[in-house]
Formats: sequence, C-alpha cells, structure tokens
Amino acid sequence: MAKYLVIVESPAKVKTIKKFLGSNYEVMASNGHVRDLPKSQLGIDVDHDYEPKYITIRGKGDILAKLRKEAKKADKVYLATDPDREGEAISWHLSKALNLDKGRMYRITFNEITKSAVKESIRHAREINQDLVDAQQARRMLDRMVGYRISPLLWAKVKRGLSAGRVQSVALRLIADREEEINAFVPEEYWSLDAEFAVKGEKKSLTAKFYGTPSEKLEIHSREEMDQVLSAVKDASFAVTEVKKGERTKKAPLPFTTSTLQQEASKVLNFSTSKTMRLAQQLYEGIDVEGQGTIGIITYLRTDSTRVSEEASLAAADYIRETYGEAWLPAKGKGTSKKDADKKIQDAHEAIRPTDIRRLPAAVKESLSRDQFRLYQLIWKRFTASCMADARYSTTSVKIDGGGYRFTVSASTVAFEGFMSVYVQEEEEKSGNTTLVKAVSRDSVLSLKGMEDRQHFTQPPAHYTEAALVKTLEELGIGRPSTYAPTISTIIARRYVAKEGRNLYLTEIGEVVNNMMKQAFPTIVETDFTVNVESLLDMVEEGKVSWKTVVSNFYPDLNEAVNRAEEELQKVKIEDEVSDVVCEQCGRNMVIKYGPHGKFLACPGFPDCRNTKPYLEKIGVKCPKCGKEIVLRRSSKGRKFYSCEGYPDCDYISWKKPEEAKEQKDAPSGQ
Repeated sequence: MAKYLVIVESPAKVKTIKKFLGSNYEVMASNGHVRDLPKSQLGIDVDHDYEPKYITIRGKGDILAKLRKEAKKADKVYLATDPDREGEAISWHLSKALNLDKGRMYRITFNEITKSAVKESIRHAREINQDLVDAQQARRMLDRMVGYRISPLLWAKVKRGLSAGRVQSVALRLIADREEEINAFVPEEYWSLDAEFAVKGEKKSLTAKFYGTPSEKLEIHSREEMDQVLSAVKDASFAVTEVKKGERTKKAPLPFTTSTLQQEASKVLNFSTSKTMRLAQQLYEGIDVEGQGTIGIITYLRTDSTRVSEEASLAAADYIRETYGEAWLPAKGKGTSKKDADKKIQDAHEAIRPTDIRRLPAAVKESLSRDQFRLYQLIWKRFTASCMADARYSTTSVKIDGGGYRFTVSASTVAFEGFMSVYVQEEEEKSGNTTLVKAVSRDSVLSLKGMEDRQHFTQPPAHYTEAALVKTLEELGIGRPSTYAPTISTIIARRYVAKEGRNLYLTEIGEVVNNMMKQAFPTIVETDFTVNVESLLDMVEEGKVSWKTVVSNFYPDLNEAVNRAEEELQKVKIEDEVSDVVCEQCGRNMVIKYGPHGKFLACPGFPDCRNTKPYLEKIGVKCPKCGKEIVLRRSSKGRKFYSCEGYPDCDYISWKKPEEAKEQKDAPSGQ
C-alpha cells in the first residue's frame, strides 16, 4: 500500500486532519517556519544580486530530522501549509530543507479544515507557486532591510531595544499625527434648540429640532444668534407644513474579512486584535466538538475577500428558508462587493464564515471556552445575516414652521426585520415620539409649550483605538490582514504607544522615534510609499515584476539614507540635567534621567545613593484652581498628563496640555 505524508504548519491541525484521511496517510507539523534569515546579521548578500542567506531556525533541527525520515518513506509528500503567501513560502522552504524532488512533492491548500475540503485539496494537488513564494521573499527582505539597517541607528541615537519596521513605522506615524491633531484642535461653539409642542387631541408632547429657515439649514454659533431665534419664535404660531411618509432599507452586512472581524470583535467583545486572531486560529485549526470529534469550525482567518463559495451560499439559503421563511432570503444572490471588485483580493480567499451554518453557536457552546464561543457566535451571526434579506423601515418626517424658522422631527419603525432577526450591528436610534409622529398630519393643531437651548463645543478627533487603526490601515492599503495584529502588538510592546482603556496614546519615546524617522527616513513613513510597496508585491505575485528588481531598487536608497542619518542625526539623549530638587538622603541636587517611561529624577551619587523620584516638568502655565505651577507627569503606561504641582492638596488634572489664561472648565478633576 502506498504511503503518503501530509505536512501542516500547526500541531493543532494534525489531529483534526488525520481523522479525515486513511491509515496510509501520516500527518506531521512543521511548527511554522523552518528556515529564515539569520538573526545575527542582515542575511542578504547585497553585493551578489541580493541573494538571501537562509538558515535552519534554531530549535527546528529535530523537527526537520523527523520530517526527513518520514519523507523518505513516503511515495508522495503533500505540503499543506496555510493558503496564503506566507504558507506558500513555508512549503517552499520545507521542500528545500527536506530535499524533496518535484516528482513526489505536491502543494495542497484548503480554506477550511473539514473532511470534504481536505480530500478535495488532495484531488487538486499542484506544484508550488513560485510567484507567491517570491512575493513573500520580497516582503521578508524589505522588512529585514528596514529593521536591520534602521534599528541599530535608533539604538545608537536613542536607546537600545528600539526597533523600526516598514509597516510599524507608518502605524506609529498615524498615531503621532492624530495626537498632533488633537493637541492643535481649537473647540468651536455651537448651539442646539429643541421645541416642545402640544398636539391637539394628544396627551403626549412632540419634540422637534431646530432646522433653520424654510429655505435653508442654519447653524447657531453664539448666544446672540440663539437669542435672535428665540425672540422670533416665542410668540409665533406654528403649523405642520409637510408630512412625508416613506420607506428605507438597511442593507445586510457583508461577511467578515480579517480587518472587519478585528474591528467588530474590538467594538462588541472588547478583544484586542491579537486576542481575536489567536482565538480565530483555534477555531480554524480544530475544536474538539462533542459527538463530532476535532473539527475546524470556521474558515481561514486571513483574508481580504467577502466572497462566499456557492456551496456555502446554498447551505445558508436552505437554513434560512427552513428557519425563518422564504421572505428572509434576498431577492437575488449577493455578488462580490464593489470594494472587492475594485481592488486586488489576496489569494482569492473566501470570507471568514462557519464551516457549517447548521453548527449553531448554542450547539457547540459546551465545547468552547467563553471567549471562543463569543467569537464564534459573532462570526456565525454575521455570516448568516450576510445571506439574508435587507431590513426595511417605515419612515415619517414632519416639518413645522413658525416665526420664519423651521423645526423638524422624524421617526421610523421596523417594517421587516430581515437580517436583523439574527444580527444587529449597533443600537437603532430610539425615538420617544415614534407613535405621536406617525399620528401627526397637515391638519394637526400645534401650540408651543417651551424651548430648550443648549450650548456645545466641537470635540477634537478621537484617539485611535485598535479597531480604528486597523480600519485606517486597511483603507489606506497599508500591510495585509496578517500584519495588523503583530504591528499593533509591536508598537505597544516597544512602549511607543500606551494602551489605556481602548485608546492608543503616543508616549515620549514613541514621539522621539517618530520624529527621527520623519527626519531621516521621510519616504518610509509616508503612507503612499508603503501602499506602493504592496502594489509591487502584488505584481510580483502575478509574475509581472521580478522580486529582485523590487529589492534592488529599494536597498541603495535606504543604505544612503542610513549612512547620511548616522552622520547628521543628533543623539537624542536626556543629559543629566541638574534639577533644583535636593536629594533628602545625601543632600545633592538630583539630576534628570531618561527611562522606559520617560524622565525621572535620580541622585547623581549612584551607586552610593540610589534615591529616585518622579520628574515633575513645569510647562510654564499656572494652575487655574490654585495658581501653582502645572507639571507634566506620566501614567504607569507612559501616557502624558498634566496636573498641579500641589497635588494632593490640589486635584487639578488634564490629559490635554493646558494653555495660559485659558478657561479649563472641562478638566477631569480627580482622575
């Protein structure tokens, strides 16, 4: 009997796949990559056509020895690594490390780890796609060049342990730019006005919002403008001038891509991007489901596509028809979204979906951890909703005129739930006026009961959350699905960014690194450059451009920029600036030092005196509460905030830098 060897990446897949295949199949795992560029050097021979120097990854020798032993026994070796560029490259590295000859080596891919998908992939085994491999090689080498040439510069100019990265540096730039926007933001005043009307024959009042005049929408910017409106309408008679009834639809959502899954899991479940990917990997690789054994319950988790296979679409339609009824099916099948049609979809994957729509979340709840269940339920609901009809609303909008001004009120009720029977992305806006609004007609008699005016100020842009940063990276075309989570994890781990609650804040060290990158390597931190690199990598994948052309065009400019920066960049080091704070242990004036969380005070008598204190940097602004100096402090995670030097006697605090002679009414006291 013939013997076959199937090599997968993860040991978790071995058990799942082994049960799908006969006894003549051996399934083994490579545990991810087996070869890579050496850690101790650049690993790219820039003088000899940019040849990479691949070596066996430390600790993988025993795994490769076992794989070689089994490969020699096998009549055919199936390389079943992940269905993307990186998976293709791992298969290629395995073929080299195991000395596999083309006659008995085959590449197989499957988008879901189910019996039918695995067996189907073996029936359609193919050769390794060298263009995919070369695209991944180019990406790996570009990232290595940026990291290994710029990181040592940061070590020399700032401190050891820092790093730069092609995608990471752009993500940091986005966060830093947002921080600048927030700090530069100047609030603008505006006012809102609600009118409360009694409707003849109705017990409840009708509340309408100020619109403007019958001919144009107006905004109220000051107390004076508000008083002018109030004066005109206080004694005016009001009439309903228009009642418009209609219908609107809310489209069913598209199934998840990697990016949208990360965003929704962050918003709904409060998961970090890395946690979402870790849990999704577990659901994909295989869960021991009671009564079914180990099986993958979602499809591959790294995808740009919203495409769904015909088989999955038909299965979903049958389930929806049986469970909800024919009316819940869309009038016609959903095709590829415009977004998918307009851009390159990585490896033409499917969207993320359950491998079997009839595997309901409740049925597998006991087999999953709490977080696995919550994520699976989110994926199941989103996919099921994506295959359902749109929701429909009945709408009513009313226009009320008086005193030369117009007020409006509208309401909507669900006429047909459609996909919302399964999945609601956000709370629908509730209106206490719904029933009353629908009862209002052109003949309704209104009388003004009162006005409520409120002053507001425009708010600065919000800090990035992980979900918002992922959305921006995707919209700009920076990186690929597999890069979002590790990119965010890296900039947090390096303390360039502090995560507090859901928000991401720039730290002092992040500010230093970003400014240095902008000064010395402006091209690399430009979003257009990173987007263009992705386009070039796509062209390599399509066989239109040689990967060495991409690499050889990139390196000389980078090398020149690094050499210039080594000469021109000033060393960013906080010198031991002497403060006016006296060390209470030895009497010396303490000096300002620079640590992982920024500045701190230390005794210059170290190591004899090891006294340290927080550094309170004065910003030249007086406290609006008590008149003492405002000082810059840092939270435990490195985020800047401003407080009174008289703390705890004075509890003034602000996350935004205060300005002299400016009202600080919104200071978050006591935070």
